[in-house]
Amino acid sequence: MTDLILDDTKDLAIADNDLVVDWSDEQHQKQLLLTPKGQLKQSLDVGVGLGSFLKDDEVGDMLLEIRKQFTKDGMQVNSVQYNNGQLIIDAAYGDSNS
Repeated sequence: MTDLILDDTKDLAIADNDLVVDWSDEQHQKQLLLTPKGQLKQSLDVGVGLGSFLKDDEVGDMLLEIRKQFTKDGMQVNSVQYNNGQLIIDAAYGDSNS
């Protein structure tokens, strides 16, 4: 999907004196992964909060939460894996042409 793009400082990206609109699926995924539950006042149950899983030895709960949050946000989740310190996600929004 296309949306407003954020820069590295999480501010709206601007190019040629205009807001940047571009493909945003990865940006939305990153925001969901990093946002802790309770941070968004409008939707307190939104967010994975990867930081809360850092000290867990078992990754199953984390993978389940990622799948749940991505599905709830409208993505088709094909797979979520954690391999050798790498989080590998195959997910996209249902209408990938918008």
